[in-house]
Amino acid sequence: MISTLRFPKQSYTGWGSIAKLFEELEDMKPSRILVVTDQTLVKIGLVHQYLSPLNEQYDVSLYTDVEPEPSLACAERLAAYAREGGFDCVIGLGGGSALDLAKIAAVISQNEGDTADYLNLTGTRKLKTRGVPKILIPTTSGTGSEVTDIAVVSLEGTKDVVTHDFLLADIAIVDPQLTLSVPKRITAATGIDALTHAVEAFLSVNANEATDALAIKAVELIGGSLMNAVDNGEDREARTAMSYGSYLAGLAFFNAGVAGVHALAYPLGSQFKLPHGESNAVLLPYVMKTISPSCRNKLNRVCNILTNHGEERTEDEILTLFYKLVESVGLPTTLKEYGIPESSLSSLTEDAIKQKRLLARSPKPLGKDEIYQIYQMAFNGLD
Repeated sequence: MISTLRFPKQSYTGWGSIAKLFEELEDMKPSRILVVTDQTLVKIGLVHQYLSPLNEQYDVSLYTDVEPEPSLACAERLAAYAREGGFDCVIGLGGGSALDLAKIAAVISQNEGDTADYLNLTGTRKLKTRGVPKILIPTTSGTGSEVTDIAVVSLEGTKDVVTHDFLLADIAIVDPQLTLSVPKRITAATGIDALTHAVEAFLSVNANEATDALAIKAVELIGGSLMNAVDNGEDREARTAMSYGSYLAGLAFFNAGVAGVHALAYPLGSQFKLPHGESNAVLLPYVMKTISPSCRNKLNRVCNILTNHGEERTEDEILTLFYKLVESVGLPTTLKEYGIPESSLSSLTEDAIKQKRLLARSPKPLGKDEIYQIYQMAFNGLD
């Protein structure tokens, strides 16, 4: 099998790597910079702490109309703002929503039409212009958006993406010190999100030796540090391991793809506004049980890394392992706990089955019956 590996043009990782932002801007010499971030990061002072020196040298505009699980309307507003502003550099600072929107600001604003015209499921246009340089700086250890060519938007009932090489970061800066202020629940949710990226990439039908190596190292790093990062957000060693783990998981899934967990998570985010990481977390155990007969050896390898104990596991034991992992970081393990009614499982299934791009990578084909069964298991839990 011939494999293609793609990466951002340049990545900086490690404690203090945010300093590289200023070196890169000196080389770029932008006239107008657009910073896409969210109000929370402004309020807690993180934006001022790390980006205020920009105002001394550059014409900087701060854009904070960033929604969790951003809607198409949110993306369209930003693209229009960026188009009118004449910016020649975009910096995305924040979680996955801010980074995805920064990609849209940098690229869609430089092309004809609207964001809707370039959506994967329904769009009719193809991007022709690369857009302006974009620098993506995550403040959570989870989404991997800084290393992918995807921007996700929420639609009524489901989600869709703009995906193209033009959306790849020109510069990705992954500095774990920016994650110290992340609250416990968000640390847990984004951490499980990163783990899901690594596991799904490892099990993907598009996996290869290179993506497997990235994914397995990510599982080791995340599995060995997630609990410590959740329990003590000031633990520099845990935050650093989570930061590297998330980065490697992002590279793995960008090249091998994610599958069933994400396909079923998208409708939870759009229909019920569940945060993406929590949508993945509540589904992870039940998807792993369902697909385990088709990827038993690889899945056992993941389980052995997470438990530091080598053994063969049954489908129910695999379910229980991931269930307890999600439970141990304080996240809900059933749809019931989120107040999602059992009557919604059919509509969730109808929307999930539309995610053919994601479902195609599953080691076990997931049709409507399997998808409904997964949602039913996720509703009931281990009862």
